[in-house]
Parts: sequence; structure tokens; C-alpha cells
Amino acid sequence: MIITKREHACLIVEKEGAALVIDPGTFTAPFEVDALTAIVVTHEHPDHVTPEHLDRLRAAAPGIPLYAPAGVAASLPEQPWTVVAPGETVEVGPFSLRFTGGQHAEIHRSIPIIDNVGVLVDERLYYPGDSFALPGAPVEVLAAPSSAPWLKIGEVMDFVAAVGARQAFPTHEMVNSEAGKAMANGRIEAVQQQHGGTFAALTPGDALDLG
Repeated sequence: MIITKREHACLIVEKEGAALVIDPGTFTAPFEVDALTAIVVTHEHPDHVTPEHLDRLRAAAPGIPLYAPAGVAASLPEQPWTVVAPGETVEVGPFSLRFTGGQHAEIHRSIPIIDNVGVLVDERLYYPGDSFALPGAPVEVLAAPSSAPWLKIGEVMDFVAAVGARQAFPTHEMVNSEAGKAMANGRIEAVQQQHGGTFAALTPGDALDLG
């Protein structure tokens, strides 16, 4: 499995000649993917999904499934969504996708809380979307949200410690300055080291090869 980080919250996961895209949003530059098998969207916020990305990717791979919670399907009804919920597992191509969570983390009491699912890919890679929902099982790699209006770094550190993945890398970092990214990365790396894990400060275009 190869995990390539794109800008902000977008990931490309490749395995056995197939590819999975997660959360292509407004902060992510246009990109192409060979052998695209499916797209997962964790929630409806535009930094995680845009019609432009979906239309371009689907034009190159007609008929691929799009997985998302009900709130995404309601907000973008023109797309052919397959609605998923926490606790469901989907097999698509060579990938196994298990969905977790259910709700976006609270931004402020005045802002309604929307649907959000985390996704566990092949019981190896976990990405929680905009939440601190736990995967419910040991994981090899954690894509850890590192900066957002809905979090503070102490919460990120507690989440990283609770997951206890062997390796972690930062996502959801485009709202930070370079100094802010470095600070968040340092805090996440410190927690990883405390439980014997490692940290990879991936930037857009960097990849992890899990073998």
C-alpha cells in the first residue's frame, strides 16, 4: 500500500494497481489518478469535497462509487453517492473500507453539527475526517488532523496517544503558517515517540510505502 498526501485533507491510496481518493477539496490542487476505484468523502465542508474535483475524477473513471455519509449526499444531490454510516464495511476493488464516528467535531455551539465519517482502509490506515473518533482497533498508520477551527493541539495530542498507531503523519494543515505547521508537527511527533511510534512530516506529493 502506498499513501500519497495531497494538499490539506486529500489522500491517494494505491494498492494492487488500484487507487482510492479521500477528501478532494478546495485547498487541493487539481490532480489525476490512474486506475481510480472509488472516492471517499468524510463530510460536506468544501475543504473536503468540491463538485469540480468529483466531476474531473469521475470523467476519467466513469461509474466508480462515491462513498459518503447522508449529509454529503443531501448537500450534493447531483452526484451518485453510496451513503455509508459508522459501523459499515465496504469492499471495493482490493480495498476494505470500515467507517467510524458519525459526527463532525463541534466548531462552536452556534454552528450546527454535521455528519462525518472516519475511514479505516484495510485495517491499516485510519483517517478520522474532522473528528477525534477512534478507529476501534489497532492501526498501522494514522492521518492526524493537525490544525482546524474545531481543534486545539492538546486535543490532537490526546487523540494521537489514544490511537497509538505505529506511524502518523499530519493532515488538515493548510490553514496554518509554516511556523504553525512546524509547531503542530513537533507536538504530534513527541506523542508518537512516547509510545514508541514514528512520525513522518509529509508535505503535498510525499508518499509512504507500507509494502
